[in-house]
Amino acid sequence: MELASRLDDYGKPAWITLMVLGFILFWPVGLAILGFLIWSGRMGCWRYGGPGRWYDDGNRKTRRSGRRRHRRGREAQQSGNVAFDEYRDETLRRLEDEQRAFVDFLESLRHAKDKVEFDQFMAERRDMSRGTDDPDRPDGPAPAPQA
Repeated sequence: MELASRLDDYGKPAWITLMVLGFILFWPVGLAILGFLIWSGRMGCWRYGGPGRWYDDGNRKTRRSGRRRHRRGREAQQSGNVAFDEYRDETLRRLEDEQRAFVDFLESLRHAKDKVEFDQFMAERRDMSRGTDDPDRPDGPAPAPQA
């Protein structure tokens, strides 16, 4: 796969150009190249290393450590300045607390709205059940037969 490694050095534009040329010259060749690109993962940046796959230094360890750092969150992102790191951590903690409080507030608003709608529904239902017993209503119950 000498050709594949050479094209990998040029990146996705080289593969796309080869595929288009394959379709122009003889469509099964273009289709075969497209199948190879999909099968090998060369066109799937979301699954095979991210969009920087073609432009990094080729060091897989660097990519893996970047993903690991991203997964661990802010603990791995130390700047080296202790005062700044403490300030940043405290600010992030405060923002997370505010976000939790805001989410709780939204939840209580939703609960209050649902309660109002439910109470309104129950009141309408109660009025309907009372309304059928009202003889003055046109759709009220039929008068009892007299004997």
